[in-house]
This record gives sequence, structure tokens and C-alpha cells, in this order.
Amino acid sequence: MREFRQQFATEKACIEYLIQYRWPDGFVCPRCSGNEGVRISTRPLIRCRACNYQASAMAGTVMHRSKIPIQDWFVAAYHVATFTPGISAVQLQRQLGIKSNDTAWYLLHRLRKGMVNDTRSKISGLVEVDETFVGGPEKGKRGRGAGNKSIVIGAVEVLAYQDKNGKRCERAGRLRLALIPDATEESLGTFLTDHVTAKSRIRTDGWKGYSDAALEDFIHHVRVVGSQQKAHKRFPHIHRVFSNLKTWLNGTHHGVDPKYLPSYLDEFVFRFNRRQTPMAAFQTLLGISLQKKPLNLEKLRI
Repeated sequence: MREFRQQFATEKACIEYLIQYRWPDGFVCPRCSGNEGVRISTRPLIRCRACNYQASAMAGTVMHRSKIPIQDWFVAAYHVATFTPGISAVQLQRQLGIKSNDTAWYLLHRLRKGMVNDTRSKISGLVEVDETFVGGPEKGKRGRGAGNKSIVIGAVEVLAYQDKNGKRCERAGRLRLALIPDATEESLGTFLTDHVTAKSRIRTDGWKGYSDAALEDFIHHVRVVGSQQKAHKRFPHIHRVFSNLKTWLNGTHHGVDPKYLPSYLDEFVFRFNRRQTPMAAFQTLLGISLQKKPLNLEKLRI
């Protein structure tokens, strides 16, 4: 944290970082595509020599026209990307000294919108897939459609390696999570098509939703399970993901409104997939955020 604060100690340092990240090969005017610009000394802008347009590194991004100081944006992105348990709006409000909880919430959700790269590749290879319930009453409820709980489907790559004794072991690779309306073959098949490369090997339980039609583009491995304890053993990676997800939602955020759940799933996936490289996660978050269009508070609350 000390090194981070030293690197981004001033507004000028943050602006310079954004300029270098947004135009790594040299300035390109957003209006006329001109490639010659002049820095304006009194404001954090670049003036295009061809059309005189004054371009900002934050314009058209999630930080567009924000009244939040750019240094606070950087600190918030650092916390979100590097804190293992994540950070809530209340915690961020305290960290930044922001008076309004709505402002902290707005900042966090804008950053969450920047956590999904629209051009990201699909996961592949051997993939564990399962669903779970998030939120809602659980006591006395059974089945995959019980109660008011949200259904979350997950798919995680299973990567094989050898330990120092030459024994074959497995570990979790990249993750994908999504909120689905039901556990029918249509919903499950759509999720797999959208997030997993065709011809990948899909490991599932015996639920009827994982039908031949839903997995026609994949190699299907069915592992029929009985008790919940056996499910954890047969699908250790995705069940560990679900356990960590629920602990995070209930612990850090004390539960989540279902309509905002997709944004929280995006954050969990983003940090899970970059859990070994926190500073790279911070840089990636800023990079993706610069490609996202701005959203106001009203649109985020819809």
C-alpha cells in the first residue's frame, strides 16, 4: 500500500498513468482520429492539433464526469482488486473518508461494471459445472426451484499438475459465474455455449438439465452423486468456489439484493481469476474500466 501511494501520490501522476494506458502508442483524437496532441498545462487535457478537440483520459469511461477525485478512484480500484476478502461500500467509505455511503456505493458499482472484459476468451479443457442457491430462506426448502433463492451456475477449469512426488493433482483455473432463471436444459446449455469452448470436457452431476441437447457441443462426463458430502468430493473445485462465494457475500457484504447479484458475481470472478497477481489485477481493472461507457447512479440502481 505504501508503494502504491507513493506511485500515485498526486492527481498529475494518476492522470499521466491513464494517458499512458489509454494511448500506449501515442495520442489518438477521439473525434477526428488525429495523432498529434498538445498537453494543456493548466488542465488535465490534451488538445488535438487537427481539430482543437480537448480530450480527457477519463472521458467516455466509468470515471467520466465523476466528482470523485481521481486519486480516490485509484485507491478504490486498488482495494477492490487486491483485498482478499473484498471490500464493501461501508468499508470503502471509511477508507476514503467519503461522507456519503451512496457515493461509495456508486463508485464500487461503477468499478464492478469495469470488471468484465467484453472480449475475454472462453474457458476450456476439463471444466467442472454445477449450480447453487444464493440467498433466500433455505430451512425446510428442497429442490432446485425452492423458495425465493437465486440460482447461480458456475464453471471452473480443472488444471492437472504433478506434485514434487510425481503424484497427479488438480487445481482450479479460470472461473465463470452467472445468474440463471432456472436449471432447465435451455438455461444450462446457453450458459455453457456462452462461456465454454466447444469440444471441452464438461464434468457434471446427474441432473436432467444437463441433457444431450444442452451439451451437444461438448464431451460430457457425468458423475452421479448421492449425499452432499459426496458432491463435495466429486466436484471439489466448483463446490469450493461456491463455499467461498457465499462466505464472501454474507461476510463482507452481509447479503446482497438479488437485482445487484450479477455485479457481485462479476467482482468475485474477476478477483478469483487474478488471485495470484494482485497488482496485475489493479492494472487490468483500470484498463477495462477505460473501455466501459459511463453509467449514472439511476441506471446502476435499476
